[in-house]
Amino acid sequence: MLQLSKTNRTLFIFGATKYTAGPYECEIRNPVSASRSDPFTLNLLPKLPKPYITINNSKPRENKDVLAFTCEPKSENYTYIWWLNGESLPVSPRVKRPIENRILILPSVTRNETGPYQCEIRDRYGGIRSDPVTLNVLYDITCGFILFAPDGPDLPRIYPSFTYYRSGQNLDLSCFTESNPPAQYSWTINGKFQQSGQKLSIPQVTTKHRGLYACSVHNSATGKESSKSMTVEVSGKWIPASLAIGF
Repeated sequence: MLQLSKTNRTLFIFGATKYTAGPYECEIRNPVSASRSDPFTLNLLPKLPKPYITINNSKPRENKDVLAFTCEPKSENYTYIWWLNGESLPVSPRVKRPIENRILILPSVTRNETGPYQCEIRDRYGGIRSDPVTLNVLYDITCGFILFAPDGPDLPRIYPSFTYYRSGQNLDLSCFTESNPPAQYSWTINGKFQQSGQKLSIPQVTTKHRGLYACSVHNSATGKESSKSMTVEVSGKWIPASLAIGF
């Protein structure tokens, strides 16, 4: 949608699409003459695809198996970043990464390397993260390999941790906890149940979505429960500066 300011001096573009891309010109007139500006071409950047992780072994054995995470899709135009438990994965002599950083290799994986892994693709204009892939490791107690004994859930963590949104943005939250067997997840907003599952998504939030968001986790084997909450603030109408063309 195109909208002019009251003075006609500024043109606002709301929800830019391929139909609003192209050359723009402005013209100044008085009763005896007119003058037109040079064209200003508005180009729209392609939207980054949401990355996803593939893994060579979903049940690795501790100190025996080599684990390889691959971030898709592959492109020479992207920079790849890896995250574990919501934090950028530090450089470590145990973790091998090919030059382009798209593949993450864990030689002789250990139980200390369990948790939710995410990859992020970035270009010079921004980035986007994948959904998390949670790694569980089989380890040997007496004979054979078994999963960790029933335990948890630990205090859950909510990602991303920032709590300020502008109207029109999409809200995507994920909740994680260490638990065996895997915990059951549920979400509430201001104490009212919203949905079950690890993820909560609300497209194009408005000020009515302000409030206290809580993720609750339950382990059916241990009978234990835990929860984490965060306050979400939503501002009013947002006019992106990059979509306002002032002449």
